[in-house]
Amino acid sequence: MRGKVWLVGAGPADPGLFTLKGRKILQEADVVVYDALVGRAILDMIPDSAEIIYAGKRAGNHTLRQEETNQILLQEALKGKKVVRLKGGDPFVFGRGGEELELLAEHQIPFEVVPGVTSAFAVPAYNGIPVTHRDFCSSVHVITGHRRKDLSYDIDFEALVRTKGTLVFLMGISSLADICRGLMDAGMEETMPAAVLERGTTAAQRRVIATVATLPSECEKNQIQTPAIIVVGKVCELAETFSWFEKRPLAGVRVMVTRPREQMHDLSERLRQEGAEVLEMPAIRTVPVYEDDADKERAELLDEALDCLENGGYDWLIFTSPAGVRIFFKRLYERKDMRILSGIKIAVIGEGSRKALRSYGLRADFMPDTYDGENLGRQLAGILPEGSRILIPRAAAGNQELIEELKKVPEVQITDAASYDTKYVSSRLPEEEQALENADADYVLFTSASCVRGFAAGSGRNDFSGVRAICIGRQTQTAAEELGMQTRTSLKATMDSMIDCLKDAVREGIK
Repeated sequence: MRGKVWLVGAGPADPGLFTLKGRKILQEADVVVYDALVGRAILDMIPDSAEIIYAGKRAGNHTLRQEETNQILLQEALKGKKVVRLKGGDPFVFGRGGEELELLAEHQIPFEVVPGVTSAFAVPAYNGIPVTHRDFCSSVHVITGHRRKDLSYDIDFEALVRTKGTLVFLMGISSLADICRGLMDAGMEETMPAAVLERGTTAAQRRVIATVATLPSECEKNQIQTPAIIVVGKVCELAETFSWFEKRPLAGVRVMVTRPREQMHDLSERLRQEGAEVLEMPAIRTVPVYEDDADKERAELLDEALDCLENGGYDWLIFTSPAGVRIFFKRLYERKDMRILSGIKIAVIGEGSRKALRSYGLRADFMPDTYDGENLGRQLAGILPEGSRILIPRAAAGNQELIEELKKVPEVQITDAASYDTKYVSSRLPEEEQALENADADYVLFTSASCVRGFAAGSGRNDFSGVRAICIGRQTQTAAEELGMQTRTSLKATMDSMIDCLKDAVREGIK
């Protein structure tokens, strides 16, 4: 059986510019062959089940020759697999997409092309440069700035100058001086506005605005590096007036989020809305005890607790995390139904758990003022009657302060039922391994002590003194400080409070 190949454009880097169709196809892939310019946030969308093959290319440094990449696509499709060729920008805008399809067409391999947002238009837009504006120009032209070694440009500079339109050169930084000289020799005024836009749509985005005559020296002075694009035209004058990207509160800030993957989306999206570039690096994952074949004993204990709950054996149900809520109700639905909770009161540790509970149509009867185990136990113990019967389905390595406080209630009966284990996660991508090892972010957000320990285990580092940690609570802060991290702790154990804490750190410090 023959498979199929999808040639998918990933856009310039910002995951918000990745198309809905591209994301859907990527999540169904068996094999993903990706380029160097694909944004890391988009690589985070690759399903765990997919095989990953790196075929990156940067100037003068090709991991795989183009012919080898073409052969990989063919071979994987012949195995009957769904193959995604993930390319930065748009695959047909100097992305050599046509070359990759030629071999597939020759062997009658089915394929589809999913266009992407090209950096030729997106990167100028993120820098406040409209590539067309009726007061300045009536056309835009995209040109490859790349040329083969020791060969002259096959570009009609005179024709380009005559268009009086905006010129966008991709892959031309190494030849910037030659491009500018070619345009001036063809009659372009030396005072024509021009720009180089580096690492567009990322936290490291920079721009240099000059003239076609001075642009090479200005870029050398500012040590501009690839990836970057060149824009030539009067529209470059509008950059300062129309700039917006850097005006957001967290613009230019790279943030690493370490929550379990299934809990990342809301926090990551809020950070991106504030302007941050987000690296999703889950440090831990939650594994329900009933899905671990080697842990049947604890699964049986959880099921026994459900039976007891059904028979009226508990007065209170306590949740200490959103994962605990989700895992408990998944098992409940597999074996019982919601009616067994009739008459049961429910306590949660904080806003995250309360929100998770409400997704099942239930409201919490109790939540402490301060969102941690000690305060949950102490405040709840203050209202519990003597002899209360309590079920706590939570992580196997749960905090003991909660139990110690609840034990102060006379004749209390506590079932501390391990419903899931927290396991450390290692990355499958070389880029992510390097990011962890180098703590490649301005700030790292930790929502639990387990995330801190998982981050440390996966980083391969011994020195964490350079890590700026934003912590959700006291226990998380303690775990980070034990490793020598620089810490700040949010006023409340909520996502909003963590983001406010991050904003304060950015305002007061240096990224």
